[in-house]
Amino acid sequence: MSNVKTRFAPSPTGRMHVGNLRTALYAYLIAKHDDGTFMLRIEDTDQERFQEGALDIIYRTLKETGLVHDEGPDKDGGCGPYVQSERNAAGLYLKYAKQLVEQGDAYYCFCDAERLSQCKRNVGGKEISIYDKHCLGLSKEEVEANLAAGKPYVIRFNMPTEGTTTFHDEIYGDITVNNEELEDLILIKSDGYPTYNFANVIDDHLMGVTHVVRGNEYLSSSPKYNRIYEAFGWEVPVYVHCPLITNEEHQKLSKRCGHSSYEDLIDQGFLKDAIVNFVALLGWSPEGNREIYSLEELVKIFDYHHISKSPAVFDMTKLRWMNGEYMKAMDDEKFYEMALPYIQKTIHRPLDFKKIAAMVKTRIEVFPDIADLIDFFEEVPEYDASMYTHKKMKTNEETSLALLQEVKPLLAAQEDFSNDALFEMLSAFGKEKGYKTGYIMWPIRTALSGKQMTPAGATEILEVLGKEESLARIDKAIEKLSK
Repeated sequence: MSNVKTRFAPSPTGRMHVGNLRTALYAYLIAKHDDGTFMLRIEDTDQERFQEGALDIIYRTLKETGLVHDEGPDKDGGCGPYVQSERNAAGLYLKYAKQLVEQGDAYYCFCDAERLSQCKRNVGGKEISIYDKHCLGLSKEEVEANLAAGKPYVIRFNMPTEGTTTFHDEIYGDITVNNEELEDLILIKSDGYPTYNFANVIDDHLMGVTHVVRGNEYLSSSPKYNRIYEAFGWEVPVYVHCPLITNEEHQKLSKRCGHSSYEDLIDQGFLKDAIVNFVALLGWSPEGNREIYSLEELVKIFDYHHISKSPAVFDMTKLRWMNGEYMKAMDDEKFYEMALPYIQKTIHRPLDFKKIAAMVKTRIEVFPDIADLIDFFEEVPEYDASMYTHKKMKTNEETSLALLQEVKPLLAAQEDFSNDALFEMLSAFGKEKGYKTGYIMWPIRTALSGKQMTPAGATEILEVLGKEESLARIDKAIEKLSK
């Protein structure tokens, strides 16, 4: 077994954002590529943002996408608890924060909101809000008196104010920041909970995480993390910061766009395998031009060194294309099963839905596309008679009327109303009359559908509609063209 261990550490605050799914996917791929361990940890220290049911969303999304964790709240691998609120209840974070206080690397801060609002510092010619270390100067007796009096406090890390801090990221390389820009990070909040930043460092170390995968919005926090690691004398993990995901206007992907979460995409008719494939390519590129990969194939070829620094654009056109490719490759029975609810919502006639599903399978990119393709089976929409005019087919309203009047008795006399038999009969009729196939089929298809584009040809539509409904529609077309 490899000693590579990654973690996915979501906060239960609602639907899973595409960026979070990508973080989970990359962490999974890094671990599995080296036969390592993929761990799930729930970071619920921000109690105000906690949403009921969000935990279920996390578990369901990971299960559906195939990102099976080796350790987590439901799979104890010896590093539990795997929920931060449970770890906090055991006094874990406070214990380590107090250790830092005793070492002189952290201190109690009793400043109220009013005083904090007045803390400003000029850094590089720009005034920024940054704590002024006021409470660092309190004597041990003053601190103990404040604690005994029950005065609210936070515990802050004592950051250096001179020199620089350098850290290494696998994607962005070495990054150096001026220490005067580093605020004294809060480790323990006034509610007794650890901050996200502090809990991450403690948990990643204690749980043996070797590679930390997260969005590049956390790049600026990394020097602070490193200072904490160094204060404890702990090894710093490998950092892999992923690029920002933007919409097509190059703005940060937000909930308002309507497709920012995994569940949004599922609701819009995308397939989970296509979503995973697409998300894998949001900021990472394999060698060669191939773009369709199963999760198993991604595990084999994934190399995090090929993650890009540049923002990744969420290209909906590409996702739709990719989803269509997955649909084409899908088992017919499985496709029918998934398409059926969309067909039933559109058509209420007792028709052969399996044949309708087969018609649309290679013509759609997402399931909701089905409705516009098949709604004519339920009822012919209003359409203009000029639709019968087609230069290539050499048809017009007059020739179409004559053609429909000719074929109507042939269809009425036809006993075998299967696609093959109907095509054979109409082809023989065309041969006899000297008509080309398109000259016959265009008027029939238009009469049956009222549409320029249909998912199948005239004889396939005749078969599904059946003789009675087909003749009724042809009668209405003849009436329309006779006016």
